[in-house]
Parts: sequence; structure tokens; C-alpha cells
Amino acid sequence: MYKVDNQITISEFMSPFGKLDPNNRWVRMSELIPWRHFEKQYSGQFCADNGAPAILYRMAMGALIIKQQTEHSDEEVLQDILENPYMQFFIGLHEFTTKAPFSSSSMTNFRKYISYEMMKEVNEYMFGTAEDNDDVDGDNGESSSSGNQDDMGNDDNSQEESRNSGTLMLDATCAPANIAYPTDINLLNEAREKLEVMIDTLHPQSGRKLKPRTYRKAARKQYLEFVMQPKPGIEKVRKAIGQQLSYVSRNIKHIDELLSKVGNEVLSSNQQKWLKTIRTLYEQQVYMHENKTHSVQNRICSIDQPHVRPIVRGKSRAPVEFGAKVSISLINGYNFIDRLGWDAYNEESELIPAVEAYKKRYGCYPERVLADQLYRNTNNRKYCKKHGIRLSGPRLGRPPKESDVDALNQMARDSADRSAIEGKFGEGKNHYGLNRIMARLQETSETVIAIAFFCMNLKRKLRVLLRLFFSDYIFGFIELFLLKYGFLGKP
Repeated sequence: MYKVDNQITISEFMSPFGKLDPNNRWVRMSELIPWRHFEKQYSGQFCADNGAPAILYRMAMGALIIKQQTEHSDEEVLQDILENPYMQFFIGLHEFTTKAPFSSSSMTNFRKYISYEMMKEVNEYMFGTAEDNDDVDGDNGESSSSGNQDDMGNDDNSQEESRNSGTLMLDATCAPANIAYPTDINLLNEAREKLEVMIDTLHPQSGRKLKPRTYRKAARKQYLEFVMQPKPGIEKVRKAIGQQLSYVSRNIKHIDELLSKVGNEVLSSNQQKWLKTIRTLYEQQVYMHENKTHSVQNRICSIDQPHVRPIVRGKSRAPVEFGAKVSISLINGYNFIDRLGWDAYNEESELIPAVEAYKKRYGCYPERVLADQLYRNTNNRKYCKKHGIRLSGPRLGRPPKESDVDALNQMARDSADRSAIEGKFGEGKNHYGLNRIMARLQETSETVIAIAFFCMNLKRKLRVLLRLFFSDYIFGFIELFLLKYGFLGKP
């Protein structure tokens, strides 16, 4: 059951600490978020007149924002709320309380109810038409471009180009999941241990006198002997993987025999998911072992999180990351997720949809698109030339004999401006938890990623409003000073 609650102001909030500061950041952020706008979509997931009252949208959404802002665990977030009256007002409470408004385990349900798609809609609604031209901390990436010709010769499209406005920045990153670095031997050892626990669960219910042999002590000893070697050779690696594969194969056969007698209901829901994942993992490992290869389609990197895939990024510190790949558009300092996927994809295909989404938001094409070399393929260049968009970077083909100084300066400015989107990725990974996604389910992980980018946009919006507030205050003080001393007429 869902009951709509009346929204209150900070002056109406009952606090034992006296009057609260209306300029506190949590109060300001609560005024920016349109709580009512998406409450109907959230409440539609609950029964209207049956069952216990559900957690309100503002409380669920507010708790997730607090978690992302503080980078605390679910248990710590609940403690933060109990200790901070401003946070209690932010999540919609009417008065200060020392009683927990929800349990820490409810945070997982919040991430399920407030889905990734809902967060994208909230982000688009709040910041999709934002045009904050003031450069706050240098993160909006806007700069005036000198010269009227682009790097592809769009002289014929000068009339269409004159209608273009703004800058669109594109890039992609990986949001790594919280999993151990996956190796074949470790995955097979974990699968073997989980299968042995399943056999221990199924055997008492099967009615068999003798327990199936699993050779767990021998398998454990062989695994430890291998991992203790500092640099095992290829043959030793193949031998160790082959040994673990034989144990996993034997255990799967025992489990199939036991399940035919007792049924799947004896296993817990997690064990049933693990068994399904282990079957796929075993097939992949057998294929790679027999064909002497290290790649397979939809390769499983974690038994607990089978949706996680390896993402090759080519970075010197981490050439391969394991998590979700996210393509981002940066407009006026605000982030918009263009695509989020767990399988590796080529982000060059995201340029045209991102430009069309820009036109849908602002009614015109961007004046320029700042992206790295991967986006500057022939198809994207033709598209940008057709619509009078300057795509940053050099021409395709052989470089000219005589360098164009203006073009080189323009490329240098574009490269400097494009660093803003790299800074956004650094901000998200250093301050909003994008460096390691702690959620374990696919849908909740996607929600966490979307909330992280939403919180970055919310913080930027708050900085813009505070800057405008202090600017008006300073200009008003100067005006009074000039009036007092007769510079603007009589005081």
C-alpha cells in the first residue's frame, strides 16, 4: 500500500536543536529535486489499498542520494540519517527522530524500485534543458571557437552551421564491479567448492546410504600446490585447470543424479542460480582448454555476478577491467548516459544517437563535437559534415605538406576543452563510487551507476545556484555602496 505524504519546508521541520539553517546543502538539494514529478511512477509498483504502507519515494530516493554522496555502506547510511537532522529533512521526515525510519536491508529494495530507466528520466527532466553558461570550477567545457571553417571543409553548409550552437563531448568509461580478479583456476576452484556444498545439502534428502565421492581434500591440495608457485609455466597451468575441470565434471554428475531424486526445491535460490552459472562456466572452460584459447563469447568472470564481462580499455594501469561500460555525453557541464552495457561494444556507434539526442533537447545541432580518435570514423565524419558540425581532430589520410597554424591551434583548444569529460570520470570514480560498484545484482548496479552521474549533476547545479546567489549579494552590496557615496545619484 502506498500513501502520499505532504511535503514540508525546513521551517516546519521540528528539531530539538533549534532553528535549522535554510542554506544547508541538504536543504538546497531537496528544493532542486522534483519529488512529486516521479512519485506516481514509483508508487505504481505498489498496491493502492492493501498491505503495509510502502516507503515513500522521497525517502527511498533521498537515502540512495545520501549513500552516493557519502560513499558509505547501507548500514552507515542509516546511522548518518539518525545522527543528522538535515538528512532526515532531506528524506522527507517531519521531525527529528532517533528511531530508524527503515532497515538497512531496505536499501537493496530501493535500488530495485528506483530503476536505471527511472533515474535516466529524472536526470533528463532536471538537467536535459539546463543551459548554465557560467563556468563553475571549469567543468562545463564551453569555450568560444575561433574560425568559421571546420576541419572537414563545411563551407557549403555555412547557413546550417550558423544555426548550430553549443558543444557536445563524448567518451566512454568502465565502472568496475566489486569482484576478485578472475583467473580460470580460481573460478574452477570456487565452482568446485560450491558444488561440494550442494552435494552436502542434497545427500541427506536423497535416501542414499553412501555419500558421493568428491575427492575434496585431494582437489584442495592440488589447487594450493599450484597457487603457491610464483610463476608456473604453461604446462603446469593447463594441468591444474584440467584437474579442477575433472573434479567439477564429477560433482555436476553427482548433483544431476541427486536432483533427479529430490528435485530442485531442496537447493536455495542462490544455489540454483550458482548451479546454472557453473554449468555455463564449465562449458566455457572446457572449450578454452580443448582449443587452447583464452577467449570465449560471454565469458563468465564471477559466479556470484555472472552478468559481469571483461572490458578491454587499453589503459596502462588496467588494460582490462571487469564491469559495466558506460558511454557519456557532457553538455554544459551535465552528464547524460547514452548507453550502459555489460558486454564490450564499440563506442563509435554512439556519436550519431548522441547528436540526435542533443537536437531533441535543445532544438538544434551542436556547433562542435569533442571526442577522441575512435569516434572519428568515415561514417561519423560524413554525418557531421552533412549537418554542419565541426568534429574535433585532424583530417583522415595523409597529412598536408604545409601545416595550417589556425587548424592546429583549434585542435589544441578542442583537446584542452575535451579534458572536462575526463575530469568528470575522475570525479565520479574518486568521490561517487564509480571506481568500484558494490551492488551485486545487475539491475541494482545499473541504478547505482545512474545515481552517481545524477549526483554529479545535482552538485554542479547546486554550485551554480550558490554562485549566482553570492554574485547577486556582492553586486547588491556594491550598488548600495555607490548609492551611499553619490556615484549613482542621491543616496
